[in-house]
Amino acid sequence: MNKVYVVGLGPGGEEFMTAQARAAMERADVLCGYTVYVDLVKHLYPGKETYVTPMTRELERCRWALETAAAGRTVAMVCSGDALAGEYGGAEVEVVPGVTSALSGAAVLGAPLMHDFCVISLSDLLTPWEQIERRLALAAAGDFSICLYNPSSKKRADYLRRACDILLREKSPDTVCGWVRNIGREGQQHRLLTLARLRDEQVDMFTTVFIGAATTQAVAGRMVTPRGYEAKR
Repeated sequence: MNKVYVVGLGPGGEEFMTAQARAAMERADVLCGYTVYVDLVKHLYPGKETYVTPMTRELERCRWALETAAAGRTVAMVCSGDALAGEYGGAEVEVVPGVTSALSGAAVLGAPLMHDFCVISLSDLLTPWEQIERRLALAAAGDFSICLYNPSSKKRADYLRRACDILLREKSPDTVCGWVRNIGREGQQHRLLTLARLRDEQVDMFTTVFIGAATTQAVAGRMVTPRGYEAKR
């Protein structure tokens, strides 16, 4: 069929996968992707061929997927959250969007992203930390609600603290914040807290962090950023 489906799985739980994503994986001859992501779905398609590579070998698996599709097979290349792809002359590429962790995690906390917001990854594996710092500072200066991906790892244990220190230059220590761990998976946890307390939280790569805007409130145990309808009236 000479086709690659670039499939966003969502946060990982089967119930968060869209019907379009499930159909694409069903049609595929082979599932391809980062080992952790393929492991999330391969039990749903027993007997289907898989091709996996570890982290930092993204280009290798992309080339494999495109070359395999160019040879006449249908490949579903799976990724966590949403999906993006570029052009490749040897095969058709169809992007199948997923339910990103910013949205699924926000739903667990309440409605923290109801107004303008931005999403920033704290991983400096491919993006220089200086650039991440600048983005954090500008987001804080603009009073956006902020969703943080990849807030910490064994090699980056202090990155969330460093990010909070940057945000605290512009935002109040009492800014409402929250985090969700293992969104849509077994062992899901969440917590609401202030920006000052978030600075010392222990989080991991499976945690998505939310920092509120100046208007964000804690309402009945929920994190809510109002749209401003009351002020308009």
